[in-house]
Amino acid sequence: MTGRATTGSRKNAGSASISDVAGSAGVSLMTVSRVINGHPRVSEETRRRVLAAIRKLNYRPIRAARDLSRGRSRSVTVMTSNTTLYGRAALLQGIEEAARYAGLHTDIGILESPRPSAVEAAIERSCDPASGGVIVIAFDLAGVRALRAIPAGIPVAAAVEINNVKDSRAYPTAALDDRAAAFAATQHLLDLGHRTVHHVSIPSSTNASARLQGWRAALREARARIPEVIAGGWTPQSGYEAGQRLAADRQVTAVLCGNDDLALGVIHALRQAGRAVPDSVSVVGFDDVPSAAFYAPPLTTVRLDFVGLGHDCFALLQHAADPDSIMPEFNAAAPKLVVRETTRPPRRP
Repeated sequence: MTGRATTGSRKNAGSASISDVAGSAGVSLMTVSRVINGHPRVSEETRRRVLAAIRKLNYRPIRAARDLSRGRSRSVTVMTSNTTLYGRAALLQGIEEAARYAGLHTDIGILESPRPSAVEAAIERSCDPASGGVIVIAFDLAGVRALRAIPAGIPVAAAVEINNVKDSRAYPTAALDDRAAAFAATQHLLDLGHRTVHHVSIPSSTNASARLQGWRAALREARARIPEVIAGGWTPQSGYEAGQRLAADRQVTAVLCGNDDLALGVIHALRQAGRAVPDSVSVVGFDDVPSAAFYAPPLTTVRLDFVGLGHDCFALLQHAADPDSIMPEFNAAAPKLVVRETTRPPRRP
């Protein structure tokens, strides 16, 4: 990212660059870029030092000058179909944190339906050409369609389920490695001695979700039987209905659920049917919601850094708004399997 000092600059009366700021603050160019882009993963002491250097040199990034000349508002719009599901809510938290550090407000545009007419109406309501840009949470069909329909000229970035969105336009996107996470969770159950793992899936933006792909790949690599997928929704009720089907099959000893809410419902249904968890059936969730550690029993699950993903999406949007800036590095933590008390080796006859 480059910039120029205004005529009132007290030092380097001609111009000041990001290199000047880095030298004055005694930090790297990337650290200065992180501070300018509002990235939270900078210590407060370092942030204060960089901001002091910016004030001292009267440094003004080109992006800020463009925003003023184009009349852009100091706000970012996030488009999503749901603000209550844990992953989306945590992602929103990350975007809002990063935007706030950068001095921007965050607005929400709700996608009420994946119908093209509804998506078009939502974009018309929420996507102001004078805004600071749009971040789309494209975890479902509505989000994918919105991403492809954002008018040209509006800076855009997206959080996607699988980082391979292909279109006639190039979209800067960020994603968590759900496929590798599901592979590891399935491998954990196989390593315990379960002969196969059943799967209750969440809705997907694609024909086969990344989590489903990882589950299937782990079974295929182990040459284990690949059971029929039980298509679930997002809620414990959906998991409960899937759990009733699983409980009736005495061959079921291990289940990977597409999220922790599904796992909660599955465990309840298994328990009602006399199938104790983990003594009779092992269950693994996904996401590691804050309550997962307090389920009865505490849930083995995959921890995903949705907040970090939100930070990354905001940094991508800032780069989309100013292509001359330094390309941000991704900082979201890798998925991590958190083993608690819902998994154990299967009981043998």
